[in-house]
Amino acid sequence: MLQPPPIVITHVDNTRLRRMLSAPRARDTDAADALEEELDRANVVEPTALPIDVVSMNSTVRLLECRSGRERELTLVYPRDAGEEGRVSVLAPMGSALLGLRVGSEIEWPLPNGRTARIRVLDLRHQPEAAGEDLAL
Repeated sequence: MLQPPPIVITHVDNTRLRRMLSAPRARDTDAADALEEELDRANVVEPTALPIDVVSMNSTVRLLECRSGRERELTLVYPRDAGEEGRVSVLAPMGSALLGLRVGSEIEWPLPNGRTARIRVLDLRHQPEAAGEDLAL
């Protein structure tokens, strides 16, 4: 298994996600535990200091599923905003894996069925911080 690459998140995303994880319905789930581990290892920065090639909440990314060779475009969202085509919840295995990755980064991530997914971020189509959006709590 690959060593997880370093990740960077904004203090705004960190605060919102930790608040979400403290809600009763999110606590004590495998998905919440995986996301909390990612938050604990992240380098937390101000939104204006987030590099423009880093996946943050509400970013749209083009990624490669390395084993299948399939490319996908996904927007990383909060669970309440998931469900539409092309949106992935940060509590889904793919969503937790994407948070904080840079363009070019590759990560292996456990899936619920016992397998792993290997993904590479190919391109960042939209990042709220780079667009001047979502900078405050």
